[in-house]
Amino acid sequence: GQPDKTCHAFVGETIILPCTFTSPGKLILSNLRLYWQIDSLLVHFFHNGQDSLDVQDKHYHGRTSLFVDQMKHGNFSLKLSNAQLLDTAEYTCIYKQTGNTPNQTQKSKIKLIVSAPPSTEEAPSPSGHSKISSRSPADLPYLAMLPLSFHLLVTLGVWHL
Repeated sequence: GQPDKTCHAFVGETIILPCTFTSPGKLILSNLRLYWQIDSLLVHFFHNGQDSLDVQDKHYHGRTSLFVDQMKHGNFSLKLSNAQLLDTAEYTCIYKQTGNTPNQTQKSKIKLIVSAPPSTEEAPSPSGHSKISSRSPADLPYLAMLPLSFHLLVTLGVWHL
C-alpha cells in the first residue's frame, strides 16, 4: 500500500518520522512492543519498557531514539539523526500491545526521502569537477550590476509608470 506520510530531509539533518496511535487511556510501556523497520531490516526495537538495540542494523547504530516520555500517550515517532542518502526508504512503525488487553497490532508506513543539501547539489561540469557551493564569489559581479542597470533604465526613460 501507499505510505501514510512522506518525510523529506537533507543529509546531516535530524528528522522525526511520525508514528502516533490513539488508544483508550495510557499505554503500559512494559506491555508494548514497538518495531521500526524497513522490510526485514530492524531500525529500532522497543520492548519491556526499554530500547532493545542489540539486533539493530549497524547503519542506524547511535542515530535513532524514541520519545519515551510521550509513548504512553501513543507517540511512537522515531528521531533519526545525521540523515544519510542511504536512509531513503519506506519505514514501517509496528506497534503491538501485549498483556491483559487483547493483542492489537497497528502499522504505519512512512516514506523518507533524503537528499543532498542545496548548497552542494549541482550538476558536475563537463570536466568532471563539481562546484562546491551554489553561492560562489563569481556571482557577486551580477549583484553589483543590479543598481547600475536600474539607474540606466530610469535615466534612459525606459522606466514608465
